[in-house]
Amino acid sequence: MKVSVRYLTATAVFTLLAGAGVASLGITPTTLFADGWGERGEWGERGEYREREEHERREKGRHRRDVLPVRNAQYQEECGSCHFAYQPGLLTSDSWYALMQGLNDHFGDNAELDRGTAKSIESYLLANAADSSGYGRSQGFAYGNDQPPLRITDTRYFRRKHHEVPDRLVAGNPEVGSFGNCQACHGGAEKGNFDEHQVRIPGVGRWDD
Repeated sequence: MKVSVRYLTATAVFTLLAGAGVASLGITPTTLFADGWGERGEWGERGEYREREEHERREKGRHRRDVLPVRNAQYQEECGSCHFAYQPGLLTSDSWYALMQGLNDHFGDNAELDRGTAKSIESYLLANAADSSGYGRSQGFAYGNDQPPLRITDTRYFRRKHHEVPDRLVAGNPEVGSFGNCQACHGGAEKGNFDEHQVRIPGVGRWDD
């Protein structure tokens, strides 16, 4: 009968090998464990590698569903005081750079900052932009645009995700006002969660296309 040691514990392996004289070499179950054999039936190193691989897979899975939340107090204070502090991972670095260079005419308003503050915020945005992010949803925003858009709502990814939502339910909804008012329909927006299955449109309720 053929026995696969892959599924044997260290003690069982020792028992099988004892007949071959390995005991005389001073090999014990403890030695086998120390050399890396695990009770999971795989070499310890291999088992640990697979555990790490599974952990990374789960982490990447979470990243695919979300974008990195805002973790910069300066950006939150300066930009979030006027509108929703959009996560850097919702636009590419080219888009953020263009926006920061045009703060004197920021969609019709003057949003200029002192040079030091502007430079600090710009560095944060560029370092965490969609094309630098490991979060999968950000990757959607990073690619497919003909030119760097200045509005998140002008990205191809955003349009594809919202094309079935009637304008009257958003722009024509006094409780929302525009498609740029993310947190009105996405309850987890501040945490970077834009799961389409959790959308609740004010005055309408749950939306699932």
